[in-house]
Amino acid sequence: MSSRATGRSTSGHSSPRPRITDEQRRARLARRHLLAPAHRADRVEDVADALVGLHATDAATVYLSACARLAEPSAAEVERGLYEDVTLVKLLSMRHTLFAVTDSLAPYVYSSTARAIAARERAAFLRFLRASEGAWDERRLAVTEKEVLSSLAARGEATTAELAKDVPALRETVTIAPGKPYEARQSVGSRLLRLLSSDGHVRRARPRGSWTSSLYPWALVHPLTEVPVREAKAEVARRWLASFGPATEADLKWWTGWTLGDTRKALADVGAREVELSAGTGHVLPEDLEDTEEPEPWAALLPGLDPTAMGWRLREWYLGPDDVPALFDRAGNIGPTVWWNGRIVGGWAQRANGEIVWRPLADTGKEACAAIAAEIARLSSWMGDVRVTPRFRTPLERELVR
Repeated sequence: MSSRATGRSTSGHSSPRPRITDEQRRARLARRHLLAPAHRADRVEDVADALVGLHATDAATVYLSACARLAEPSAAEVERGLYEDVTLVKLLSMRHTLFAVTDSLAPYVYSSTARAIAARERAAFLRFLRASEGAWDERRLAVTEKEVLSSLAARGEATTAELAKDVPALRETVTIAPGKPYEARQSVGSRLLRLLSSDGHVRRARPRGSWTSSLYPWALVHPLTEVPVREAKAEVARRWLASFGPATEADLKWWTGWTLGDTRKALADVGAREVELSAGTGHVLPEDLEDTEEPEPWAALLPGLDPTAMGWRLREWYLGPDDVPALFDRAGNIGPTVWWNGRIVGGWAQRANGEIVWRPLADTGKEACAAIAAEIARLSSWMGDVRVTPRFRTPLERELVR
């Protein structure tokens, strides 16, 4: 029987809601997340759109996530999108996380999520400055920001340290938690540039050094077009359901960081249909009830914070609960994972000598081991001499590099 053979309109009561099995969810994941070899992409923009956005908190994640899904993986293709054509835009957005999204989607992400986060960041920074030593207020912050933007306009791009030569106020430090055991000093410059970035005034340019470097110069950007908030939320929800559906209301709320009310409103605005999942009630776009053909067997090595691994709050259909302690850190960040036919079956790491090693967390079989070995060779080939250490270390990753 088809996984949707009991389908009906959710507004009626004549028969049960359509049911989508875990097997069908994994088949969708293989195709829509470009993980099965036959469905890999040619351009980094196609990868970003397939996943709505690429996690960008860790500089290396964008490259590793994209190249896992490119037919011809290369750091140069990712750099083209990020720094040459600038078709990928980094925004502090969903779940207060940095994402790289395509320039066509960026106005919707900004208006639905990033703009509100930027407003909270600015308010928090002003409170922080006022509570430090009284030398800063809103007026001085505005003047300093204007000077920074003028300096960037003249220089083209510059690091925070270079900008501080033109704007001495950036070199000032303020006290964090005065009188506390963890009292510390922090430069105004680093916080102010992050604020200008979250506001959409500046972007990170090509890093100084390799693609794993976090030493970024800054460059000006054209302001993003603003979209009405409700329209923007509906578009983000639509894109997310097209990529991650079926999924639960809790999944979308968690992934976006929206309130429950905004989540439900966005689902209603896109006409989402209710379906039965093993996890409970799920949602799909109204035109997305057809079965997906099973793909060929596939394996993948995905990095820490990969969008697929972090795409849902309820993960039992692709991740065994007993494996969570080995693969996640205490803050809920997932480390590098090994996939076989839509399930996480292990973790991987790169040792100091460049060797990529993995450990199974389940009985995978000979076919899976051969496919995983081929993915390890593929990853090693395009990475070359580059060494990557995840920003968020997990127990299994630490064990593998000893």
